[in-house]
Amino acid sequence: MSNQDIEEIPIRDSMIRLGQLLKLASLVEDGVEAAELIKNGLVKVNGEIDERRGRQLHNGDTVTVNGQTVKVVAPEA
Repeated sequence: MSNQDIEEIPIRDSMIRLGQLLKLASLVEDGVEAAELIKNGLVKVNGEIDERRGRQLHNGDTVTVNGQTVKVVAPEA
């Protein structure tokens, strides 16, 4: 997967939690699946494994799951 394949996910506010983003981006079916992937170290935030479901994500942060990468796009402040 190349950098051109990063899907941008617009959010309403300046921040979104990791578990919420996974659902919004359709990378998981539900919160249970999100929690399992995060707990098992299968989710990378900005290239590093993050096991915090409540991790706050902001504009420009990237999340990778199963080879799929999405980028958070927040509204201008």
